[in-house]
Amino acid sequence: MDVREAALRWAHTWAAAWEEQDTEAIVACQAEDGVHWSTPFGAPHRGRDGLRKYLQDAFASEVEPTRARFAEPVVEGGQAAVEYWALSRYDSGPLTISGCTMLRFNPDGLVSESRDYSFVESGHHLFPFGW
Repeated sequence: MDVREAALRWAHTWAAAWEEQDTEAIVACQAEDGVHWSTPFGAPHRGRDGLRKYLQDAFASEVEPTRARFAEPVVEGGQAAVEYWALSRYDSGPLTISGCTMLRFNPDGLVSESRDYSFVESGHHLFPFGW
């Protein structure tokens, strides 16, 4: 399994699927027993069912599709980091989400562990870094 290829597939899937609210495309990138932390201070979302529930709840709170961009993965050994930037709109108004996901993959190239670290700012801030 090539970590760079797995991380690129994950980033491309997330970029397209977030905008389409395609829960199943994202869930398909995760191992059956994979673990996702949407925040380091909360309980993890365990397995595909846990990730699916998290995504369904998150997408349901959006009042219009999010526009998202993901950077090229940074790969070191068996793990990767991927920055992202998203322009979302909720009942409370527009938000910009800037973050980074740390990823580990199983031998099949599926996510065994992912941890999000993100910052949220009111309003829409244009995509940075030439994205």
